[in-house]
Amino acid sequence: MKSKTVSKILALAAGALALSAAMVAPAAADDMRLFEKKGAYADVKSDLANAIVNRGLVNDYTGNIGGMLERTGADVGSTKPIYKAAEYMTFCSAKFSRAMMEADPTNMGFCPFVVFVYEPAATPGTVVVGYRAPASAKGNDATKKVLGEIDKLLESIAKESTK
Repeated sequence: MKSKTVSKILALAAGALALSAAMVAPAAADDMRLFEKKGAYADVKSDLANAIVNRGLVNDYTGNIGGMLERTGADVGSTKPIYKAAEYMTFCSAKFSRAMMEADPTNMGFCPFVVFVYEPAATPGTVVVGYRAPASAKGNDATKKVLGEIDKLLESIAKESTK
């Protein structure tokens, strides 16, 4: 199998894992951490990708949520525009992933880390960057500690991309 094919398969698997993890643990609105910036969507998306790379991490996959909603709207009986653009990015940190899984193997469900960026159709020119805060209320002390560190990492990435 060629390297590009393997990379594509791994990227699709990472995306599927991210979506399945989201389905297992539904997020409440207060679990979302959001940061806004006035500007061009493409610029903020680029800043978000750079904020990930600036920490020595690799964006494994970018999913086009906005495109999917636009493409399938009529199929589900809705043509209401939600976003001008909306995407998510997945990545991992060997350091934090190992620490959280050593604390509890079940913490694998928090991988990969996901950040998102969107421009609402209702407020063009305002771009939102965010992430779902890792649930740190449950688990052993080691889990709580590393999930807190992951929360700080995700927050720093989101803030850097919206400054």
